Amino acid sequence: MNEFDIKAAEWDNNPMHLDRSEAIANGIKIAIPLNKGMKVLEFGAGTGITSFLLKDRVKEITLMDNSSEMVKVMNEKIRASNAINLKALNFNLEHADYNDNKFDLIITQMALHHVADIDLIISRFRKLLNPGGYLAIADLYPEEGSFHAPGFTGYKGFDITELSGLLRKHGFINITSDKCFVINKKISDVITKQFDVFLLIANCDPTNQ
Repeated sequence: MNEFDIKAAEWDNNPMHLDRSEAIANGIKIAIPLNKGMKVLEFGAGTGITSFLLKDRVKEITLMDNSSEMVKVMNEKIRASNAINLKALNFNLEHADYNDNKFDLIITQMALHHVADIDLIISRFRKLLNPGGYLAIADLYPEEGSFHAPGFTGYKGFDITELSGLLRKHGFINITSDKCFVINKKISDVITKQFDVFLLIANCDPTNQ
């Protein structure tokens, strides 16, 4: 059982998670011409908050997560709301290619900094996108390491210039980014810090497939 299996049942009880997802979903709605023909993948979907906010603007969304407990919560929410265009999927894209579908948009929110091999996951995103498809990444700007507990082995946020360069290497164009949210997080009994979140949008170059 991983840390997100443990957190899954209580995830939606934190109002910040909804506030953050609303900010990201609104940014996506502004930056990307969503339509009822679009197939979407949310990578690291958690309990699916962002996908629920976007589901009425697109054809279907696959909510991918490698936490079986998060997927369990997603399925419960999908059944309760009768959201017929949402599909929860327990799959680890870090460990294997996903070949069952192609997408017009991939969304990932606060998941990329947990990925061990960013180059690999970006290449897999690229393979999953249709020509001209979109990638939307929401994650932390560089921070000094206090966002996570000691022992965290992932990324301490991302430098936008470096991340954009990696995306261009894999055939992404029209890269834009902006701050979309601020997380106020208590890091000790007496200290609360602010952590800025960016929303980066990129296009899959249709001439370079």
